[in-house]
Amino acid sequence: MTSVPAKGQVRVFADYDRDVDERCDVVVVGSGPGGSVVAKELAEAGRDVVLVEEGPPFTPQDFEWDGGRSMTRTMREAGLRTTRGHVMPTMQAICLGGGSLVNSAICVRSPERTLAGWCSDYDLEHGSRADLDPHYDAVASFLGIAPTPENVQGPRNLLFKRACDALGYSSEPIARNVRGCRGSGECFTGCRSRAKQSMDLAYVPAAIRAGARVLTSARVERIAMQGRRATAVSGRVVAPFRGTPSWRFRVEAKTVVLAAGCMATPVLLRRSGDLANASRQVGENLQFHPGTAAMGVFPEPTHPQFGATQGYQSLHFVGEGFKLETLWTPPALLAVRVPGYGLELKRHLAEIPYAAEWDAIVSTNRSLGRVVSRWRSLDPVLHWNFHPEDFRILARALFVLVEMFFAAGAKKVVHGVHGLPDEFHSIDEARTHERRELRPTDIVVAANHAFSSTRMHGNPRHGVVDELGRCHDTDNLYIADTGVLPRSPSVNPMFTAMAFAHRTARAIAAR
Repeated sequence: MTSVPAKGQVRVFADYDRDVDERCDVVVVGSGPGGSVVAKELAEAGRDVVLVEEGPPFTPQDFEWDGGRSMTRTMREAGLRTTRGHVMPTMQAICLGGGSLVNSAICVRSPERTLAGWCSDYDLEHGSRADLDPHYDAVASFLGIAPTPENVQGPRNLLFKRACDALGYSSEPIARNVRGCRGSGECFTGCRSRAKQSMDLAYVPAAIRAGARVLTSARVERIAMQGRRATAVSGRVVAPFRGTPSWRFRVEAKTVVLAAGCMATPVLLRRSGDLANASRQVGENLQFHPGTAAMGVFPEPTHPQFGATQGYQSLHFVGEGFKLETLWTPPALLAVRVPGYGLELKRHLAEIPYAAEWDAIVSTNRSLGRVVSRWRSLDPVLHWNFHPEDFRILARALFVLVEMFFAAGAKKVVHGVHGLPDEFHSIDEARTHERRELRPTDIVVAANHAFSSTRMHGNPRHGVVDELGRCHDTDNLYIADTGVLPRSPSVNPMFTAMAFAHRTARAIAAR
């Protein structure tokens, strides 16, 4: 006997009391920015859709303001996942709504020059900005994406603008998927005001209203195939936060869409018999946006806990390979980055009310990695190495941030570079160290933007999926997450991945 939810129903862990056996037109694996778009669009097109998510749903009452505790609940491997080779932390969410629940809601269209490069280098015929703009527009309209207004910027974001203006760098308010943001700075730990239009509040409910069924706490472990056709996905119901398996489930479908993220999707393909891998590109070409941050301390209070988590950005240096942003990190995490111990650490922590934190992310198109499956585990092993030229760009970006802080009136900058003085007290002092030879281990680096592990290519010998997200080796297996991006989008990847997912959904609906 099996338990089958009705149309429009969400099943949570406590609802399961037996094995689940479902049939539908389309099964979508993963409820993040890619999967939720596909589920909503296809459900509204009249398809019978089942959306499967390994993580649980969260409500504002479930959010932990403490950054460390929040990570253990919302992030895979309790937020402690790292790469091997050049070791770098990277966090991926495990919850209904995926990474949109805990990111800063940044929505930036990939530059026209970047997309043109994809078209020429990856044999794509319909990947220009003109081709993608209708899909960007559809997502933006649905989510209410708009530039961050000044009344929720807060001092630390406006200081960034002051710095850019003083140095002649272009800057702009960040466009975000929010409605009624109050500038509480809680994006990373979960928006308790429910202003952020994360997928669990936007696309997933719309899919449900259109009749989609949603299975949460359901970990897909295998894709079934008959010839070139995917026929079903199967796995286990798992306990939230622990992953303990219980009931089994199976969903048969006419079309299968994988949107489990650029790390889980390759693992799932390989565990299912090395699917869609005639090109030998599944799990290859893994790329990140390695990022680093610095903290400026100002004479007057900045009240950094107030204001949009990330409200201002500069695309001035995108052509050189890096993007600059404002940032607010929960104090429990920020304290890990602050130098010193004992009384020295307490002194630095006492300066946080006078501080602003800004970051740089780098388009590392030369730094490639691999997603490798672990034995009897769905958690991947991530191999990645920093290319010397990409690291040089990161070091340059960090010193640009230092320059900006002093231009904005900071009295000192805490930069986090090993082997240098803990603080710079003037731009002249910083310049004496600017040309020092640094190693990747000298700079605190993290990367939560990951992509390209199942990359798109017009030639089946060189890519996993075609322009519409269909796996070259199959008739009805699609991928709709950041893994399909050919290489770095030069900016935050979520919006571009959603535009591609929107196009994929339209293509499936038209079949």
